[in-house]
Amino acid sequence: MRRVHAYAYTEVMTENTVTVREARAHLADHINRAEEGVPTVITRNGAPVAAVVPISDFEALEEAADVMLAREAETVLAEGGATVTMAELLADLFTEQDGEVA
Repeated sequence: MRRVHAYAYTEVMTENTVTVREARAHLADHINRAEEGVPTVITRNGAPVAAVVPISDFEALEEAADVMLAREAETVLAEGGATVTMAELLADLFTEQDGEVA
């Protein structure tokens, strides 16, 4: 699995920071940079809110999250944690907090 978060990577990201306005004005340039492996952080009012990253980095991050969630689930099961049926899971996913179906 590819390592997404490394010091060198975050150092590059802080060098390529733009405002939302700049990102809108030059979106194609930021996409081209991402294709070349260079991420861009987008800020709003000085705070980072999004990033344009190479798709391979995004996919690696999603894969890492899946692995982490699978490990957490295995731990819960090993400890005798509660389980639910697929029907219960789907019902929970599609039911709003106030009990109405989404």
